[in-house]
Amino acid sequence: MWLLLEGIIYKIYRKFVFRILYWVFYNFFPTNNRRVAFLSDSSVKMKDNFAFVYRELKARNNNLEYYILLKSSVTEKKTYKELFQLAYNIATSKIILLEDYYPLVYPLKIKKNSELIQLWHAVGAFKKFGYSRSGKPGGPLVTSRDHRNYTKVIVSAESVRPFYAEGFGVPMENVVPTGIPRTDIFFDNEYKRKISEMLYRKYPFIKNKKVILYAPTFRGNGQQSAFFPFKQLDLVKIYNALKEDCIFIIKMHPFVKDRIDIPDEFKHVIFDFTNSKENINDMLFITDILVTDYSSVCFEFGLLNKPMIFYCFDLEEYTAARDFYTPFKEFVPGPICTNSNELIDSINVLKKENTLDQSHFTSKYFDHFDGKSTKRVTVMIEKILKVN
Repeated sequence: MWLLLEGIIYKIYRKFVFRILYWVFYNFFPTNNRRVAFLSDSSVKMKDNFAFVYRELKARNNNLEYYILLKSSVTEKKTYKELFQLAYNIATSKIILLEDYYPLVYPLKIKKNSELIQLWHAVGAFKKFGYSRSGKPGGPLVTSRDHRNYTKVIVSAESVRPFYAEGFGVPMENVVPTGIPRTDIFFDNEYKRKISEMLYRKYPFIKNKKVILYAPTFRGNGQQSAFFPFKQLDLVKIYNALKEDCIFIIKMHPFVKDRIDIPDEFKHVIFDFTNSKENINDMLFITDILVTDYSSVCFEFGLLNKPMIFYCFDLEEYTAARDFYTPFKEFVPGPICTNSNELIDSINVLKKENTLDQSHFTSKYFDHFDGKSTKRVTVMIEKILKVN
């Protein structure tokens, strides 16, 4: 009985008391022109875009304040103290940074002299998201307030600005093509060399093998319903086809909680790295062929100018449920496979002739190839903060 009552009290506090607190802080407390807030409901670590921007801000400025609240998922509870502090810091921080869906902030009115900036976790845009999916399963209602209060959205290129404006329901002028901070490593040859050497030392079985990385996106409507149909991955055929000269690494989307069962006799060829601590972008440096589907990892991998395969066993179903900004077959810079036999055939071809040029693809979805996207985002923040 007490657990039920406590749950009701928490829900009331989270939904109503939180907004009352925010209203009080919004109206009666001044903006701190030196504070930057980092908020995430999808990771407990400061990583990717957050990490790049945070490190650059710290390196360039000694007099800024930071408020950081990171949770693993939207279902992980925030304490009453955290909710109180969160309301205060959203209301009084000059800059509020997000990198994914953050439901508590969307009903709130952001101060005119503050900025709510969405760094987002993905690069480019090809599968429809947000309000571009209104009317489809899992899509938002047109009356939803989610995402609409972003004052700035950071994107990779001018070409994707209309997609993000539509998807988030924000004006085009709020979408800024600075480039994506986390992609800066793809232009840092020394970083790539060090990471590759580290991975070869850590996983010596990779050496002298063709590395095939399978990195698909999840199925389902979001974090809570995410799944993957593992039966579509025929491990027997993959093992028999690749056992002589390849390593097949599986890296599932973090939303997918189930794990694939790899038979013991296959484990020297097929590896599940889903729970490994290796960042997916770091793993791309030692990957010879990427196998993906509708994941945005294809954008980063394109920067390495290496071949990729799109294993889309459910393309018609996925298109009907999700759809794309650009017709899928016109978008992808590699062969599309619909079954394991086609996948293996494509891998065998690309093992021998991995000369696909991705420049036509990357030039469309990236405006900057200088490794300075973090600096551009940071300079933009500094101008808002009026840091000298």
